[in-house]
Amino acid sequence: MAKAKTIYSCTECGASEPKWQGQCPSCMAWNTLVESIEETTTTNRYANKFEGLAQSSTLQKISSIKAADIERIPTGISEFDRVLGGGLVEGGVVLIGGDPGIGKSTLLLQVLCHLGKSAQAIYVSGEESPQQIAMRAKRLGLDASEVELLAEINLEKILATLQTHKPNIAVIDSIQTVYSEALQSAPGSVAQVRECSAQFTRMAKQLGITVILVGHVTKEGSLAGPRVLEHIVDTVLYFEGDQNSSFRLIRAFKNRFGAVNELGVFAMTEHGLREVSNPSALFLSHHEGQVAGSCITVTMEGTRPLLIEIQALVDESHAPNAKRLATGLEQNRLAMLLAVLNRHAGIPCFDQDVFINAVGGVKIAEPAVDLAVILSIVSSLKNKPLDNKLIVFGEVGLAGEVRPVQGGQMRLKEAAKLGFTKAIVPKANAPKTKISGIEVIAVERLEQALNQLRNS
Repeated sequence: MAKAKTIYSCTECGASEPKWQGQCPSCMAWNTLVESIEETTTTNRYANKFEGLAQSSTLQKISSIKAADIERIPTGISEFDRVLGGGLVEGGVVLIGGDPGIGKSTLLLQVLCHLGKSAQAIYVSGEESPQQIAMRAKRLGLDASEVELLAEINLEKILATLQTHKPNIAVIDSIQTVYSEALQSAPGSVAQVRECSAQFTRMAKQLGITVILVGHVTKEGSLAGPRVLEHIVDTVLYFEGDQNSSFRLIRAFKNRFGAVNELGVFAMTEHGLREVSNPSALFLSHHEGQVAGSCITVTMEGTRPLLIEIQALVDESHAPNAKRLATGLEQNRLAMLLAVLNRHAGIPCFDQDVFINAVGGVKIAEPAVDLAVILSIVSSLKNKPLDNKLIVFGEVGLAGEVRPVQGGQMRLKEAAKLGFTKAIVPKANAPKTKISGIEVIAVERLEQALNQLRNS
């Protein structure tokens, strides 16, 4: 028997090299080449596996094509439907990733038990035995009598089963455990993940089966396997959350059938994942009185405004270099805001340790929280509490200006609905018509916002 030839495949682009290199010559990514076995096809019955999904056609105008509305399949969990864009789509392929034990299999088992009452659902498990899945369903109190289970990791056997039974929905848990007989490498390798995901996607489009793939993540938090995996599927979801907390977040990073950056909020209970109807309550601390260093802001997650508490702690530094630590926010952004605070407001923090935290473990990427971060820092530095009925949002520029943010009206209405009576916002976001129950203070410069803090 000939010795297997070793090659090095890039986890980002899938290119292969005969020897290891620090940088991939194809995509120029660093430290992405991993050792694998050169693939050889064991049979020619897969010769037509690369045929197109759509039938060949002639050129036609887009305006002449009749656009039909996409029919959605409700999952029975409204927060999950929100992230998906309204529900599952027939023939759609969803990839959901997250840390081990965060609740991916639990959520999908709940979805299948609901959909199994009105449609045929198959759960393909490559990581757990049928007894383990039955025990989980019993522990969660789910009616899994209509859900069919297949414990298999061979791609060809899974495809044959799905083609025979033609279910409405199939869950593959997980894509890294499935292997194809056409390839010699181990399950989870770059070639296996790429081939198996392509085959599942092709079958989903041809038979109209909704397929949900569960994906492992690396220690950096990104989906394991080649980057092409995320390009193949229709929807990419990430499960986020601290295992020490009962709250879980699902975020959409790609969705061909809906909006991206939508957020679903869940609470892990002994009966499985339960949706949270008022997620703003999770991210707001309930202080008995006013405390220094706390400021409430509104961030937009897709189409949903969320109220989040920003906490700051400013303390005298006893080290040569003052510490700068941000949890839930970008660290470099914090350094920039401290420089703006020093230059345009005359409040230096070079000899102070500054710690920033977004309550609830949520990660904020948008700059709309800049003004709230600065006010919380000043509040902690001066030991002067802010009004607990005050809401603040706005982007702060390097010139000290307060820039407008997207969805200002929605943010203000959400704050008023939750009982906040005062808001400091960019002048461009000031409402043209008064919003009942809330006083809006519009500012153009950082100094104006800080004057409101001094006068309060």
